[in-house]
Amino acid sequence: MAYTTDTRSAGLGQRISDFRASLADRVAKNKTYRSTFNELQALSDRDLADLGISRSMIKRIAIEASETK
Repeated sequence: MAYTTDTRSAGLGQRISDFRASLADRVAKNKTYRSTFNELQALSDRDLADLGISRSMIKRIAIEASETK
């Protein structure tokens, strides 16, 4: 019995398309991170305390927000 293996890689057009999609995804995640970080950073300590957030948590919260997008 003979077996064949298809070892062709994706064409150039597909690789470019994948790269553009990946880049667009990274840009969207970065935008979400920056906006979340900046909005939380702009809040006063009292406002953050009302939300149950400390200043040291802002970066982690922004990262989590960007990863869920």
